[in-house]
Amino acid sequence: MQPGQVARLEFEYIRHGTMCLMANFSVASGEIIAPTLSPTRKEEDFARHIQQTIETDQDAGWIFVVDQLNTHKSESLVRLVAQQCQITEDLGVKGKCGLLKSISSRAAFLSNKSHRIRFVYTPVHCSWLNQVEIWFSILVRRLLKRGSFLSTADLKQKVLDFIDYFNVTLAKPYRWSYKGRPLQV
Repeated sequence: MQPGQVARLEFEYIRHGTMCLMANFSVASGEIIAPTLSPTRKEEDFARHIQQTIETDQDAGWIFVVDQLNTHKSESLVRLVAQQCQITEDLGVKGKCGLLKSISSRAAFLSNKSHRIRFVYTPVHCSWLNQVEIWFSILVRRLLKRGSFLSTADLKQKVLDFIDYFNVTLAKPYRWSYKGRPLQV
């Protein structure tokens, strides 16, 4: 790079693969808990991530703030929450009947306030309402941007090391500073 010039990638750049990071931001402590790094982000991956998170405190009440991604309203997730909350009613058949019939019926079940484990869905295009998205931007700025990783295993280890470092040295609850005033144009 030269001062005043746009950064460019070398033509010999080799991409060694990608990883999907699923992370939970504890709003009370500012820490990242139970991160999952995997090659995919399918509904089973997300349900497994939520199961892993719940296992950190089996008796706790959990509120997950998530976006509108379809994996956050999946059949696997409904079945997991029903099992964890000891809900024995028939869930129905995906796409046909019952709670599993549609994405909206699954989302309604998952966001039910009477459940010990529930999901709150942010509106579309409102990622700033989900505090883990703020943390993801920190990860990008401090580790990933201009990073060089030899393999997906190397990337995974460096991300996990950064999470450990962050939790020990930088973790704190975010202080919202927006006062609710309309933007001036």
